[in-house]
Amino acid sequence: MKTIWHNLKELLINTFENIGLAWWVEIVTQNPRCTYYFGPFLSSSDATLASKGYIEDLELEGATGIVVSVKRCKPNTLTIADDLGERFDRKVQPAFGGQI
Repeated sequence: MKTIWHNLKELLINTFENIGLAWWVEIVTQNPRCTYYFGPFLSSSDATLASKGYIEDLELEGATGIVVSVKRCKPNTLTIADDLGERFDRKVQPAFGGQI
């Protein structure tokens, strides 16, 4: 039953992502000056819960001035490094292992 729920949830996330209704965690850091997107998620509560781990990882990497937003969006780029003038995609898996 758990596998069926996991597959259904992944299908719903992919559908929501395709139509721009998935939830994402946007994290902006002042140092380094970057914007990160993590997701997609089915609900804002799932995204909020997951954001804690992303914040911890960024803090361990030395990031400061962290501002977190949970929003419905469809980011084209997952990491934007403002101080380097670069946009690049991190090689990440979405929350439930599907392809973005």
